[in-house]
This record gives sequence, C-alpha cells and structure tokens, in this order.
Amino acid sequence: MSEPTTHQAPRLSRRQSIQLGAVGVGAASAVPLSQEAPAKSPDPAVGPTTTPWVEPLPVYQAKQNVDSLDPAPAQYPWDGECGRSAHQFWPAGGLGKLYSIHAQVAQHAFHPQLPMNTVWAYDGMLPGPTLVARYNESALVRFHADIDPYAVGYGSPEITVHLHNMHAASESDGFAGDYFSAARCGPGLTRAGTFKDHLYLNRYAGFSTDPAGIGDPREALGTLWYHDHRMDFTEQNVYRGMFGTYLLFDDVDSGDEHDTNPKALRLPSGVGRYDIPLLFADFLFDKSGYVLYNALEIKKGHLGNKLTVNGKIQPFFKVERRKYRFRLINASVARFYEFYLMNGTTSQSFTRIASDGNLLPAPLTMNNARVVPASRADIVIDFSKYPIGSQLFLVNRLAMADGRGPSGLTANDQMLRFDVDSDPTEPDVSRVPTTLRALPPIDLHKVVYRRRFEFKKENEVWAVNDKIFDVEKAAHNVKRGTAEIWELVGHGDWHHPVHIHLEEGRILKRNGKTPPAHERGRLDVYTLAPEERVEVFIRFRDLTGKYLLHCHNLSHEDHAMMLRFDVKP
Repeated sequence: MSEPTTHQAPRLSRRQSIQLGAVGVGAASAVPLSQEAPAKSPDPAVGPTTTPWVEPLPVYQAKQNVDSLDPAPAQYPWDGECGRSAHQFWPAGGLGKLYSIHAQVAQHAFHPQLPMNTVWAYDGMLPGPTLVARYNESALVRFHADIDPYAVGYGSPEITVHLHNMHAASESDGFAGDYFSAARCGPGLTRAGTFKDHLYLNRYAGFSTDPAGIGDPREALGTLWYHDHRMDFTEQNVYRGMFGTYLLFDDVDSGDEHDTNPKALRLPSGVGRYDIPLLFADFLFDKSGYVLYNALEIKKGHLGNKLTVNGKIQPFFKVERRKYRFRLINASVARFYEFYLMNGTTSQSFTRIASDGNLLPAPLTMNNARVVPASRADIVIDFSKYPIGSQLFLVNRLAMADGRGPSGLTANDQMLRFDVDSDPTEPDVSRVPTTLRALPPIDLHKVVYRRRFEFKKENEVWAVNDKIFDVEKAAHNVKRGTAEIWELVGHGDWHHPVHIHLEEGRILKRNGKTPPAHERGRLDVYTLAPEERVEVFIRFRDLTGKYLLHCHNLSHEDHAMMLRFDVKP
C-alpha cells in the first residue's frame, strides 16, 4: 500500500486566503484556458463575434459499460486506488454495470469560428459522457485522475466527483475533502491514488428499513448530473469543463414509450433521440476566442459573455413533428436562466414534468422555466403543432448584471434553434399522462429537530451561520432514520441556490407562504433571493457518513459558504 500523502501548511490561514481571493490562482487577473492564448484580454466583456446556427447540437447516446475493470472492484480500496473508506453496502449478488471515466486534458471547439481551447473534461468530452442506469441495478464508476498532478494555471488537478442529487453513500458522494491525484490527496482520504471507485446502488431511499429491501418508489430520481467538487477549486474545475449527465429509469419512468407495462408513463424516450439532456454553461471569452478565468471576480460573481448548450455556442437541432423530452440542466458556475420557447415574437407553451430531475405529481402547462445553478427542469415540447420548415428558439430572458443574481427579464439570448425538419418515420406513441408520480406524505410528527442556516457575506467571506467551511469537523450531527426541518435564510443582496447532499427535501413554506406549484415536488436546490426564508422538511435514511450543505454559486462555495454535516447511526 502507498504511504499517506502529507499536507504542507499554507502560509496564510484559510480564512485569510479566502478573504484575499487567493485560494485559486493568486494575483493573476485573467488566466487563459489555453496556454496559447494571450495573457491579457483587450475586452473580455465583449468577447468575439460568432455566427449563430452554424453547427448542430451535440447529442449523446448512453456511454457503454465495460465487462471488467483491472483491478476488479472491491469493497475495500486496492493499492493504487486512493485511500477511501470501505463501501457501506456491497451488493451480495454481485455488481451491476461497470464504467470507467477519465478526467483528462483535451482540446474543445466551442464554435467553428473560434480557436480550439484546452479544457479539463471527463473522457475528454465537454460535457462528459451520459451515463444511463436503472433502479435495482448498481453502477460502479471508476474515476481516473489523468490530469498532470503538477499542472499549472487555474484549477486543481486533484479531483473528487459528486453525482449531484444521488442517494449515495458518503464514500461515493464526492465529498469536497476527498480529492485525489497520483501525487496528493485531501484530508478525507488516507493516501493518494490514480483512481477511485464510486458505487451507486441505484436504490430508492428507505431501502434499508423496507422489509422487501426496495425502498419507496415515490422517491425515484430521474435527471442527475455529475461534476467536480474539489474543496476550494470547485468553480475553477467545473468551469474548465468537468461536468456530465447521469439518468435513472425505473418501471414508471421506464425510458420506453412503447412499454406495455401498465405502470409505465410512456414519456418521449430514447436517450439521444427523443430524450435529450441539455447542459447550459456560460464562458468568458476574450476577443481572440480564448476562454478566460478571472480569479479576482469573486466579488461580482463569475459570468461569461457566451452561453453554451452541450458545449456549443448557439447550435441548431433538427426535430421531427412529434414530442420530445428535454432535460434542462444548469451547469453554470453562477448564472441563473429563465427559458422561453419562442416562435417569432410569441412565446409558446410547453409541458413541465419534473423539477430537479424528479417527476411532479402532475404535469404543468407553462411558457417559462427558471433554472438556477445546479437545478434541473424536464420539459416536453410537442413539435407536431408546427409545420415543416418552422424554426423555434429556446431563449434565455433572465438578465444578470453580475453574479449577485437576476436583474429582470430584459435579456433576449437565443441559445438553441429547433428546426422542424420532417415528419416522424413512425407514429408518435409517446404521451404525457395527467398523473405522473405521487409524492410521499409529509409526516411532521417524525420531526425531531429544527435547524436554522443563515447565508451571508461577512468581511469579504461568504459564510453559513457566520462560519466558513471546516472540512475536518462536522458543524451538525443528524441521526439516521429521523426527519428534521431546516430553515434556510438568505441575507444581503445576493441570491443563493442552496444544495443539500444525500437527501431531497420538500419546501413547507417560502416566506411563510405555500410555495408555487413547480416547487411542491422533491428538490435538492433551494433558491434564496435576498432576505428570503425557506422551510424544508428533510429525512435522513439508509446511509451514514460526512455530507455537505452549500451555496451552489460556486464562487460562494469555494470562499467558503459550505458546511459539513454527519449522519450518525
């Protein structure tokens, strides 16, 4: 076995580093994503001119699993693997699907008129590969840290991968202090390593106390995404390109519109055909077409001047005259979006079926969808209403002057063009039923504790309850098998999209009132506008270990609006 990596003491205290904004790249004002880029930007606020609608939208099929991994996965880490904890639940009947993903340096084209940019990406793809899984079949994903551990520039070559919203054991959750490379590791691990195995059980929450060992199907997850979560460098590593999609299906949301099972909803299906993940991220380009990262912009929040969909600037997507399911995923580090479907100057209605990747009890007919950092919204668009040759646009209308939050519906950012290109080759048998997935009841009698978390900026530091993140000490201990009410309170003039790991919750009240319909389902991101207060009912089931609560404006998370809570037996 390798010896544990030692950690050198920093010259500054962590609080001092955070106050100076020096956790990332020190005093560099603008660091190019590509080392060939000019060191300074003549006008990064404006960026390059690009012609819209010249490149098709990248659409991914499901990543193929592998037959075996070497060394074979085990409950305890092998030599060469980073020093993780043992997997809490090791499938007695053997593992399900096996995957291998490499975090590596690659070249990426955001637009044909721009130069290639150097990115850090899973399997060298921006976004990373799409993983497709099913409930009651585990997935073990081996994440390899292939970035040079002595790489220079912004970001950190050590990685830790968080599968956002997964009901996952702590050792597979991508805890911020569990980062690793071949040369170094974080305080949550015992040694460095070249890879780490994440075991996703893909079981409904409550499985450990269910006599049948199944859990509650009403707790099913659907649209998840994975991204780097390295302590102090999450914003920089995600901005460099480390994010991808993970989709979960079961016998209700089965991924088969031809499914004859009476439980099946038969939503538009076929990942990469009629079921399309759309990952949105903004990047700051200089006039030469190179992506910049400004380490000193944390006071304003990091915003880009070009908006991308699946890694491309203003792509087009040819559609058939039928229904499609689109999974809207906000992978931006700070930007909020509000999407409209436009036909000329007229907004069109669509059907919203999920929030944060979880099916709603019933579909909602809407003409907009606000998607805050890290959150998701599944919508269905029926293109059969439009004649061949029609062009519709997915438009972001939510303006942001800086990273503080939305400044009104004054933007008109056309992000994706839909070209109604042909009639379907076979009848569209997909549907959107009037009932989707029931919600489990909220039993307030099971609440054993109430906690209050206040998010505010104090002395140039973003903090939770006036404290910065302590990676080695839990701010709170919660008991497995119990329910609590967490009150989230935002202060100042910033918006905070607050994410809680391990478990989803239900909003009881927003500012003392019943939340709007699209917020009444299960959520894992809770948006706080300035001086807002949200009460969340949350349960802690099945799994123990260390987890995180944090703001998903990633500048805030890194500087250091995050806390650790531990789930105890």
